[in-house]
Amino acid sequence: MLPTRRQLLQATSCGFGYLALSALCQQSLQAEATNTLAQKVPPIRPRAKRVIFLCMSGGPAQLDMFDYKPQTGQKKHPGSVYPFRQRGESGLWISDLLPETSRHADNLCVINGMYADTGNHAQSFLQLHSGERLRSRPSLGAWINYGLGTENQNLPGFISLHTSKPSVYTSAFLPPVYAGTPIGVNGESMSTASINNIRGEHLTRDDKRRQLDFVQSLNRQHAQHSPDPSQLEGVIESMELAFRMQSTAPALLDTSTESEETLRRYRVGKSLSVGTCTPSDFGRQCLLARRFAEAGVRFIELNHGSWDQHTHHRRDLEANCEATDAPIAALLDDLEMRGLLDETLVVWGGEFGRPGLTPDDGKNETGHNFRGFTFWLAGGGVKGGYVHGKTDETGSRAVEGKVHFRDLHATILHALGLQHDQLTFHHEGRDHRLTGPEGGKVVSELFA
Repeated sequence: MLPTRRQLLQATSCGFGYLALSALCQQSLQAEATNTLAQKVPPIRPRAKRVIFLCMSGGPAQLDMFDYKPQTGQKKHPGSVYPFRQRGESGLWISDLLPETSRHADNLCVINGMYADTGNHAQSFLQLHSGERLRSRPSLGAWINYGLGTENQNLPGFISLHTSKPSVYTSAFLPPVYAGTPIGVNGESMSTASINNIRGEHLTRDDKRRQLDFVQSLNRQHAQHSPDPSQLEGVIESMELAFRMQSTAPALLDTSTESEETLRRYRVGKSLSVGTCTPSDFGRQCLLARRFAEAGVRFIELNHGSWDQHTHHRRDLEANCEATDAPIAALLDDLEMRGLLDETLVVWGGEFGRPGLTPDDGKNETGHNFRGFTFWLAGGGVKGGYVHGKTDETGSRAVEGKVHFRDLHATILHALGLQHDQLTFHHEGRDHRLTGPEGGKVVSELFA
């Protein structure tokens, strides 16, 4: 759509000539950008349509939640210091710290053979999200957005909730339209978090549309003469998406329409009995994740931290479990009840795990363990009530069914109908992919 005569006349007051601008806008018709966020058909049969990633940053203590290492014999070795029980018909071992999540034992596919390349938080966190430890690369969500587009043209294909780390949502060398939309950054309370500049009352919707059409005509003219227009085209599409979001996103972010019972199940606003975490933040994240999944957002990342429990392992672990257990269970409940769990792959985990304590460890200190830790999946066609891989008797390293981050990435892409070795983007003279030059392996045993 071209700018109106009124807009062009107004522009002349800023030093532009009307005839020149008119010619510019006519030329811009030849440079219409295609909608790269349009929904795409995956090359292989997908098991899932979308991903909800529950990112537990800092290193969750898997031995006290999902990887049971009982303390036996006279010599107490490091292992699980909280009681476990077998849950559901599958008999999955889950800690008493997670009574609500335990109700979903028969939906959980637990990977106890995870391993990474480093025990440093920043590098391993970057590798978890982008496949590389040292350089900025597109995040998992951006790759999925690039490969599949969005189901809802009025919303982003990728949303990141409550994060202060751009590595979580960056598109890096992919066009910026594939980047995640952050909501609740830098520790902002989720009760007030929104999408920046999503509201604007200074113009009517029609006037906003005419204003944007004029700006876009200039952008497209500039893109015609750019040696690499892909970045500018991404900005053009991002601006179009932002305009469409103004009529859709505010209603999705408004949880006041939810019932009191729903808010209670998600623990929105509930105080904790231990620690200093804020459950209202994570409960609201889970509730928003359900709403965004229903609305067709392709990749939704939730962030909770910190699980970096060094000197107060028991206290902080109990606080983190209390803050996340019920909200995660409520999310799984709602996805299942609404028929969304089968087509939604839920992923839980952090950048690595933690070594075990002995029951009489007075120091109550733990470190980092990247050689053997736990992720779990649910929905999206995975086997429920299933454990893949194992660590040694003290949980110090994976010894069977080992799964690297590259393998996890390849498996998530496979669940969505994408081939990790074919999903590439040409940049700086070569093709890049999420799983890197080393590649990954789809863990087919995880699927039903």
